[in-house]
Amino acid sequence: MTPSIVIDRVTKNFTLRHARSIKEMSVRAYRRQRLSDRFRALDEVSLTIGQGETVALMGLNGSGKSTLLKLISGVMQPDEGSVLVRGRVAGLIDVGAGLHPELTGRENVFLNGAILGMSQAEITRKFDAIAEFSGVERFLDDQVKFYSSGMFMRLAFSIAAHTEPDVFLIDEVLAVGDPPFREKCLARIRELRGEGRTMVIVAHDIRMLVGLCDRGVTLRQGRVIFDGATEEAGRLVREDRAARRAAAETASRSGFATGPAQGDTGG
Repeated sequence: MTPSIVIDRVTKNFTLRHARSIKEMSVRAYRRQRLSDRFRALDEVSLTIGQGETVALMGLNGSGKSTLLKLISGVMQPDEGSVLVRGRVAGLIDVGAGLHPELTGRENVFLNGAILGMSQAEITRKFDAIAEFSGVERFLDDQVKFYSSGMFMRLAFSIAAHTEPDVFLIDEVLAVGDPPFREKCLARIRELRGEGRTMVIVAHDIRMLVGLCDRGVTLRQGRVIFDGATEEAGRLVREDRAARRAAAETASRSGFATGPAQGDTGG
C-alpha cells in the first residue's frame, strides 16, 4: 500500500503558563512558584497511514489526538521528528477554521476554498453544491460572525468536503451539528472513503468510529499504546475513561476534588 502519511518519531512540547498578569507573576515569584512548565503533548510518535485508509485517533483529554492532527495538517510543526503527507490536505480541525468572521458566507466559500487549494473556477463550478449541502443558503450574504456554531460547522464542512482532497482530516466537529446534518456528513465521509481518500478522524463517539474506520490508533499521554482493530482501540479508551472516573470519584470522597472527569471532551 502506498503511504499517504508518514509520521516519524514526532515529539511536540508546549509551554503551560501559570501567570497571566503582573500581579499573578509577582505572587508566584514571591512564593517561589514556577511561572511556567513544559508539557510534552506527543512523545516520539511514529505512524504510517496508507492511501485510502480511514483511521480513528482515540484517547482521553490531553492524550495528543488533536495535536497530532494539527501536525498532519501543517498548522503546527513538530519539535522533533518529521511529518510527511502526500497530496492535497483538507478537513476540519476546529469549528469554523478558515472562516473570516467579518466576511459573508459567500465570500468565505471563495476564501476558504482557495485556502484549501481550489481554484476560483473550481469554486465557482461547485458553489451551488456547497451552498445546498451546507443548508445555509438563506444566510450566505450575512457575515459569518452572526452564524451559530452549527451554521459555522455546516458551511466549513461543506467547503472542505467538496475540495476532493487526497487526505481528509476531521476533529470532533460532527458533535456540533444537529442529527440530520450529522448523518449527511457521515454519508459524505463514506462517499470519500469509497473514492479511496485517506481519512484521519478524531472523535469521542466510539460506536461511530468503529462503524466508520478500518483502523484505530489509541493514544495515552502522548504515546501510541495501540494500533490495529478499531474495536480494540475503542475498548482501551473505554477502560481509560472508567479509570479516570474512578480516580476522580476517589479524590472527591477523600476531600481532594479535582473537578469533573475530563475523559469525553477535547483532545
